[in-house]
Amino acid sequence: MSAPVLLVGTRKGLLTFTREGDRWALSGEDFPGVEVEFACRDPRDGTLWGALHHGHWGPKLHRKRPGGEWEELTSPAYPDDTGAALEHLWVVQPGHADRPGQLWIGTNPGGLFRSDDGGDSWTLVRSLWDHPSREKWFGGGRDSAGIHSIVVDPRDPDHLYIAVSCAGVFETRDGGESWAPANQGVKAPFLPDPDAPFGQDPHFVAACAAAPDVLWQQNHIGVYRSTDGSGSWTPISQDDGPVGFGFPIAAHPQLPGTAWVVPATADTQRAASDRKVRVYRTDDGGQSWRPQTHGLPQAQAWDLVYRHALDVDGSGDGVAFGSTTGNLWTSDDGGEHWRCVGNHLPPVYSVRFG
Repeated sequence: MSAPVLLVGTRKGLLTFTREGDRWALSGEDFPGVEVEFACRDPRDGTLWGALHHGHWGPKLHRKRPGGEWEELTSPAYPDDTGAALEHLWVVQPGHADRPGQLWIGTNPGGLFRSDDGGDSWTLVRSLWDHPSREKWFGGGRDSAGIHSIVVDPRDPDHLYIAVSCAGVFETRDGGESWAPANQGVKAPFLPDPDAPFGQDPHFVAACAAAPDVLWQQNHIGVYRSTDGSGSWTPISQDDGPVGFGFPIAAHPQLPGTAWVVPATADTQRAASDRKVRVYRTDDGGQSWRPQTHGLPQAQAWDLVYRHALDVDGSGDGVAFGSTTGNLWTSDDGGEHWRCVGNHLPPVYSVRFG
Protein backbone atom coordinates (compact mmCIF):
# COMPACT_ATOMS: atom_id res chain seq x y z
CA MET A 1 0.00 0.00 0.00
CA SER A 2 1.29 3.46 -0.88
CA ALA A 3 1.96 5.99 1.85
CA PRO A 4 -0.93 8.33 2.74
CA VAL A 5 -0.74 11.71 1.06
CA LEU A 6 -2.25 15.16 1.41
CA LEU A 7 -3.03 17.07 -1.78
CA VAL A 8 -2.78 20.78 -1.05
CA GLY A 9 -3.96 23.20 -3.71
CA THR A 10 -2.44 26.64 -3.29
CA ARG A 11 -2.11 30.04 -4.91
CA LYS A 12 1.26 28.95 -6.31
CA GLY A 13 0.83 25.31 -7.27
CA LEU A 14 -0.10 21.85 -6.01
CA LEU A 15 1.88 20.64 -3.01
CA THR A 16 1.93 16.97 -2.05
CA PHE A 17 2.71 15.93 1.52
CA THR A 18 3.49 12.28 2.24
CA ARG A 19 3.19 10.50 5.57
CA GLU A 20 6.57 9.36 6.89
CA GLY A 21 6.13 7.55 10.18
CA ASP A 22 4.19 9.88 12.44
CA ARG A 23 5.01 13.00 10.43
CA TRP A 24 4.09 14.59 7.12
CA ALA A 25 6.76 15.86 4.74
CA LEU A 26 6.59 17.83 1.51
CA SER A 27 7.23 15.32 -1.27
CA GLY A 28 6.12 17.02 -4.46
CA GLU A 29 5.34 20.28 -6.21
CA ASP A 30 3.35 20.52 -9.43
CA PHE A 31 2.16 23.48 -11.50
CA PRO A 32 4.52 25.95 -9.79
CA GLY A 33 3.22 29.49 -9.84
CA VAL A 34 -0.28 28.50 -11.00
CA GLU A 35 -3.43 28.69 -8.89
CA VAL A 36 -4.63 25.19 -8.04
CA GLU A 37 -8.17 25.77 -6.86
CA PHE A 38 -8.92 22.13 -6.10
CA ALA A 39 -7.16 18.76 -6.30
CA CYS A 40 -8.32 15.29 -5.35
CA ARG A 41 -7.71 11.61 -5.93
CA ASP A 42 -10.45 9.41 -7.37
CA PRO A 43 -10.79 6.55 -4.85
CA ARG A 44 -12.08 4.24 -7.57
CA ASP A 45 -8.91 4.09 -9.67
CA GLY A 46 -6.33 6.41 -8.07
CA THR A 47 -6.50 9.09 -10.77
CA LEU A 48 -5.48 12.58 -9.62
CA TRP A 49 -7.49 15.62 -10.68
CA GLY A 50 -6.43 19.24 -10.64
CA ALA A 51 -8.64 22.28 -11.27
CA LEU A 52 -6.33 25.17 -12.14
CA HIS A 53 -6.77 28.82 -12.92
CA HIS A 54 -4.13 30.60 -14.98
CA GLY A 55 -4.14 34.34 -14.56
CA HIS A 56 -3.98 34.85 -18.33
CA TRP A 57 -5.38 31.63 -19.81
CA GLY A 58 -8.21 31.07 -17.36
CA PRO A 59 -9.46 27.73 -15.96
CA LYS A 60 -7.69 24.51 -16.98
CA LEU A 61 -8.42 20.89 -16.08
CA HIS A 62 -5.63 18.36 -15.53
CA ARG A 63 -5.58 14.60 -14.97
CA LYS A 64 -2.86 12.21 -13.82
CA ARG A 65 -3.51 8.51 -14.07
CA PRO A 66 -1.59 6.08 -11.83
CA GLY A 67 1.95 5.70 -13.14
CA GLY A 68 1.46 8.49 -15.67
CA GLU A 69 2.16 12.20 -16.00
CA TRP A 70 -0.11 15.18 -15.66
CA GLU A 71 -2.06 15.86 -18.85
CA GLU A 72 -4.21 18.83 -19.72
CA LEU A 73 -7.73 17.93 -20.80
CA THR A 74 -10.31 19.88 -22.71
CA SER A 75 -12.14 21.88 -20.07
CA PRO A 76 -15.92 21.85 -19.85
CA ALA A 77 -17.44 24.30 -22.31
CA TYR A 78 -20.81 26.01 -22.24
CA PRO A 79 -22.93 25.52 -25.37
CA ASP A 80 -23.24 28.62 -27.54
CA ASP A 81 -26.96 28.95 -26.91
CA THR A 82 -26.40 29.51 -23.18
CA GLY A 83 -24.54 32.75 -23.81
CA ALA A 84 -22.18 31.74 -20.97
CA ALA A 85 -18.46 31.04 -20.75
CA LEU A 86 -16.47 29.03 -18.24
CA GLU A 87 -15.10 31.30 -15.52
CA HIS A 88 -14.00 28.96 -12.74
CA LEU A 89 -13.64 25.26 -11.97
CA TRP A 90 -14.81 24.87 -8.37
CA VAL A 91 -14.78 21.15 -7.64
CA VAL A 92 -14.20 17.77 -9.31
CA GLN A 93 -16.35 15.02 -7.80
CA PRO A 94 -15.81 11.36 -8.71
CA GLY A 95 -19.06 9.56 -9.42
CA HIS A 96 -20.55 6.47 -7.83
CA ALA A 97 -18.44 3.32 -7.49
CA ASP A 98 -20.81 1.51 -9.86
CA ARG A 99 -20.11 4.06 -12.61
CA PRO A 100 -16.31 4.09 -12.92
CA GLY A 101 -16.15 6.58 -15.79
CA GLN A 102 -18.55 9.12 -14.34
CA LEU A 103 -17.38 12.44 -12.88
CA TRP A 104 -19.02 15.73 -12.03
CA ILE A 105 -17.62 19.27 -12.10
CA GLY A 106 -19.12 22.38 -10.51
CA THR A 107 -18.31 25.71 -12.10
CA ASN A 108 -18.95 29.41 -12.30
CA PRO A 109 -21.26 30.68 -13.73
CA GLY A 110 -23.36 28.02 -12.01
CA GLY A 111 -23.12 25.15 -14.48
CA LEU A 112 -22.85 21.48 -13.53
CA PHE A 113 -21.00 19.24 -15.99
CA ARG A 114 -20.92 15.44 -16.24
CA SER A 115 -18.44 13.12 -17.86
CA ASP A 116 -19.15 9.46 -18.58
CA ASP A 117 -15.77 8.67 -20.14
CA GLY A 118 -13.31 9.48 -17.38
CA GLY A 119 -13.01 13.17 -18.19
CA ASP A 120 -12.30 12.92 -21.91
CA SER A 121 -15.51 14.83 -22.66
CA TRP A 122 -18.00 16.87 -20.64
CA THR A 123 -21.67 17.68 -21.01
CA LEU A 124 -23.55 20.53 -19.39
CA VAL A 125 -26.44 19.29 -17.27
CA ARG A 126 -29.11 21.29 -19.04
CA SER A 127 -31.91 20.39 -16.63
CA LEU A 128 -30.11 22.36 -13.93
CA TRP A 129 -28.94 25.14 -16.20
CA ASP A 130 -32.50 25.62 -17.43
CA HIS A 131 -34.07 25.33 -13.98
CA PRO A 132 -36.91 27.85 -13.49
CA SER A 133 -35.07 29.42 -10.56
CA ARG A 134 -31.95 30.15 -12.65
CA GLU A 135 -32.82 33.77 -13.37
CA LYS A 136 -32.68 34.52 -9.65
CA TRP A 137 -29.30 32.86 -8.98
CA PHE A 138 -26.55 35.31 -8.10
CA GLY A 139 -22.91 35.41 -7.08
CA GLY A 140 -21.56 35.02 -3.57
CA GLY A 141 -17.87 35.82 -3.37
CA ARG A 142 -17.73 36.00 -7.17
CA ASP A 143 -19.77 37.90 -9.71
CA SER A 144 -21.71 34.82 -10.81
CA ALA A 145 -23.26 31.83 -9.06
CA GLY A 146 -20.90 28.94 -8.32
CA ILE A 147 -21.44 25.22 -7.73
CA HIS A 148 -18.84 24.26 -5.14
CA SER A 149 -20.30 21.18 -3.38
CA ILE A 150 -21.37 17.92 -5.03
CA VAL A 151 -22.48 15.00 -2.89
CA VAL A 152 -23.08 11.58 -4.48
CA ASP A 153 -25.21 9.18 -2.45
CA PRO A 154 -23.14 5.99 -1.98
CA ARG A 155 -26.38 3.97 -2.06
CA ASP A 156 -27.69 5.32 -5.35
CA PRO A 157 -25.66 6.70 -8.29
CA ASP A 158 -28.64 8.74 -9.49
CA HIS A 159 -29.08 10.56 -6.18
CA LEU A 160 -27.01 13.74 -5.83
CA TYR A 161 -26.98 17.01 -3.97
CA ILE A 162 -25.30 20.19 -5.12
CA ALA A 163 -24.76 23.48 -3.30
CA VAL A 164 -24.75 26.81 -5.11
CA SER A 165 -23.61 30.22 -3.95
CA CYS A 166 -26.02 31.80 -4.23
CA ALA A 167 -29.06 29.64 -4.91
CA GLY A 168 -29.00 27.01 -2.17
CA VAL A 169 -29.00 23.23 -2.10
CA PHE A 170 -30.62 21.27 -4.95
CA GLU A 171 -31.34 17.56 -5.14
CA THR A 172 -31.79 15.10 -7.99
CA ARG A 173 -33.01 11.50 -7.71
CA ASP A 174 -32.88 10.68 -11.40
CA GLY A 175 -29.25 11.28 -12.32
CA GLY A 176 -29.74 14.94 -13.11
CA GLU A 177 -32.83 14.74 -15.28
CA SER A 178 -34.70 16.94 -12.80
CA TRP A 179 -33.81 19.03 -9.75
CA ALA A 180 -35.66 20.35 -6.74
CA PRO A 181 -34.54 22.96 -4.18
CA ALA A 182 -33.80 21.46 -0.77
CA ASN A 183 -33.57 24.44 1.57
CA GLN A 184 -36.42 24.00 4.01
CA GLY A 185 -35.38 25.57 7.31
CA VAL A 186 -32.36 27.50 5.97
CA LYS A 187 -32.76 31.23 6.41
CA ALA A 188 -31.74 33.85 3.86
CA PRO A 189 -32.09 37.18 5.68
CA PHE A 190 -30.49 39.04 2.77
CA LEU A 191 -33.51 38.18 0.54
CA PRO A 192 -36.90 39.93 0.56
CA ASP A 193 -38.34 36.59 1.72
CA PRO A 194 -35.92 35.02 4.22
CA ASP A 195 -37.78 31.70 3.91
CA ALA A 196 -37.64 31.56 0.12
CA PRO A 197 -37.34 28.06 -1.41
CA PHE A 198 -34.06 29.04 -3.09
CA GLY A 199 -31.51 31.85 -2.98
CA GLN A 200 -29.58 30.75 0.12
CA ASP A 201 -25.80 30.96 0.39
CA PRO A 202 -24.38 27.58 1.45
CA HIS A 203 -20.60 27.75 1.83
CA PHE A 204 -20.12 23.97 1.85
CA VAL A 205 -22.20 20.81 2.19
CA ALA A 206 -20.95 17.38 3.30
CA ALA A 207 -22.58 14.04 4.13
CA CYS A 208 -21.78 11.20 6.51
CA ALA A 209 -20.66 8.32 4.26
CA ALA A 210 -22.07 5.66 6.60
CA ALA A 211 -25.40 7.51 7.06
CA PRO A 212 -25.93 9.51 3.85
CA ASP A 213 -29.23 10.99 4.96
CA VAL A 214 -27.25 13.03 7.49
CA LEU A 215 -26.01 16.19 5.81
CA TRP A 216 -24.05 19.09 7.23
CA GLN A 217 -24.03 22.62 5.87
CA GLN A 218 -21.79 25.56 6.65
CA ASN A 219 -23.86 28.50 5.46
CA HIS A 220 -23.04 32.16 5.23
CA ILE A 221 -25.33 32.81 8.17
CA GLY A 222 -24.60 29.71 10.27
CA VAL A 223 -24.30 25.95 10.53
CA TYR A 224 -27.15 23.56 9.66
CA ARG A 225 -27.78 19.82 9.81
CA SER A 226 -30.29 17.56 8.10
CA THR A 227 -31.15 14.02 9.19
CA ASP A 228 -33.76 13.35 6.52
CA GLY A 229 -31.77 13.67 3.33
CA SER A 230 -32.21 17.44 2.96
CA GLY A 231 -35.97 17.29 3.50
CA SER A 232 -35.44 19.83 6.27
CA TRP A 233 -32.52 21.61 7.91
CA THR A 234 -32.02 22.48 11.59
CA PRO A 235 -29.78 25.39 12.69
CA ILE A 236 -26.98 24.20 15.00
CA SER A 237 -24.83 27.31 15.41
CA GLN A 238 -23.70 28.59 18.79
CA ASP A 239 -25.89 31.46 19.91
CA ASP A 240 -23.22 32.70 22.32
CA GLY A 241 -20.05 31.45 20.64
CA PRO A 242 -18.03 31.66 17.43
CA VAL A 243 -19.60 28.66 15.65
CA GLY A 244 -21.67 30.43 13.05
CA PHE A 245 -19.99 32.11 10.10
CA GLY A 246 -17.29 30.14 8.34
CA PHE A 247 -16.52 28.35 5.10
CA PRO A 248 -15.64 24.66 5.59
CA ILE A 249 -17.39 21.79 7.30
CA ALA A 250 -16.25 18.15 7.44
CA ALA A 251 -18.46 15.21 8.33
CA HIS A 252 -17.15 12.15 10.15
CA PRO A 253 -17.37 9.26 7.64
CA GLN A 254 -18.74 6.78 10.21
CA LEU A 255 -20.32 8.73 13.07
CA PRO A 256 -23.40 10.67 11.92
CA GLY A 257 -23.35 12.94 14.97
CA THR A 258 -19.78 14.15 14.48
CA ALA A 259 -18.49 17.04 12.37
CA TRP A 260 -15.84 19.77 12.39
CA VAL A 261 -15.95 23.47 11.48
CA VAL A 262 -13.37 26.27 11.50
CA PRO A 263 -15.26 29.49 12.27
CA ALA A 264 -14.26 32.97 11.21
CA THR A 265 -15.32 36.53 11.94
CA ALA A 266 -18.10 37.71 9.63
CA ASP A 267 -18.52 39.42 7.43
CA THR A 268 -16.07 41.97 6.15
CA GLN A 269 -13.11 40.82 8.27
CA ARG A 270 -13.05 37.15 7.25
CA ALA A 271 -10.25 36.21 9.60
CA ALA A 272 -9.80 33.84 12.53
CA SER A 273 -12.33 34.57 15.26
CA ASP A 274 -10.79 36.54 18.13
CA ARG A 275 -7.46 36.13 16.28
CA LYS A 276 -7.31 32.51 17.45
CA VAL A 277 -7.18 29.46 15.18
CA ARG A 278 -9.85 27.16 16.59
CA VAL A 279 -11.39 24.02 15.20
CA TYR A 280 -14.74 23.12 16.74
CA ARG A 281 -16.07 19.58 16.93
CA THR A 282 -19.53 18.26 17.75
CA ASP A 283 -20.32 14.68 18.70
CA ASP A 284 -24.03 15.15 19.37
CA GLY A 285 -25.34 16.44 16.08
CA GLY A 286 -24.60 20.08 16.82
CA GLN A 287 -26.30 20.33 20.21
CA SER A 288 -22.92 21.32 21.60
CA TRP A 289 -19.54 22.29 20.17
CA ARG A 290 -16.15 22.13 21.82
CA PRO A 291 -12.95 23.85 20.71
CA GLN A 292 -9.96 21.78 19.67
CA THR A 293 -6.97 24.10 20.01
CA HIS A 294 -4.04 22.03 21.26
CA GLY A 295 -1.15 22.93 18.94
CA LEU A 296 -2.95 25.81 17.23
CA PRO A 297 -1.99 29.50 17.63
CA GLN A 298 -4.19 31.28 20.13
CA ALA A 299 -3.00 34.84 19.63
CA GLN A 300 -2.24 37.17 16.73
CA ALA A 301 -3.59 34.75 14.13
CA TRP A 302 -5.52 35.88 11.06
CA ASP A 303 -5.76 32.48 9.36
CA LEU A 304 -8.89 32.00 7.26
CA VAL A 305 -9.83 28.51 6.08
CA TYR A 306 -11.58 28.22 2.72
CA ARG A 307 -14.46 25.84 1.99
CA HIS A 308 -12.33 23.06 0.45
CA ALA A 309 -9.38 23.44 2.82
CA LEU A 310 -10.62 21.13 5.62
CA ASP A 311 -10.79 17.35 5.23
CA VAL A 312 -11.11 14.15 7.25
CA ASP A 313 -9.78 10.75 6.22
CA GLY A 314 -11.72 7.51 5.94
CA SER A 315 -11.08 6.53 9.55
CA GLY A 316 -12.32 9.78 11.02
CA ASP A 317 -9.09 10.11 13.02
CA GLY A 318 -7.05 12.00 10.46
CA VAL A 319 -8.08 15.62 10.05
CA ALA A 320 -6.20 18.30 8.12
CA PHE A 321 -6.71 21.93 7.17
CA GLY A 322 -4.79 24.79 5.60
CA SER A 323 -5.19 28.54 5.74
CA THR A 324 -4.90 31.64 3.61
CA THR A 325 -1.88 32.58 5.73
CA GLY A 326 -0.01 29.57 4.34
CA ASN A 327 -0.16 27.24 7.32
CA LEU A 328 -1.06 23.55 7.20
CA TRP A 329 -2.11 21.52 10.24
CA THR A 330 -2.86 17.83 10.74
CA SER A 331 -4.29 15.72 13.55
CA ASP A 332 -4.13 11.97 14.10
CA ASP A 333 -6.75 11.84 16.86
CA GLY A 334 -9.81 13.53 15.43
CA GLY A 335 -8.62 17.04 16.23
CA GLU A 336 -7.61 16.62 19.87
CA HIS A 337 -3.99 17.47 19.05
CA TRP A 338 -2.67 19.43 16.08
CA ARG A 339 0.73 19.62 14.46
CA CYS A 340 1.78 22.29 11.97
CA VAL A 341 3.37 20.49 9.02
CA GLY A 342 3.87 23.50 6.78
CA ASN A 343 4.60 27.20 7.34
CA HIS A 344 5.12 29.98 4.82
CA LEU A 345 3.19 28.13 2.14
CA PRO A 346 1.24 30.03 -0.49
CA PRO A 347 -2.37 30.72 0.46
CA VAL A 348 -4.12 27.35 0.70
CA TYR A 349 -7.24 26.80 -1.40
CA SER A 350 -7.92 23.09 -0.87
CA VAL A 351 -6.76 20.17 1.26
CA ARG A 352 -7.69 16.57 0.46
CA PHE A 353 -6.49 13.23 1.74
CA GLY A 354 -5.45 11.05 -1.18
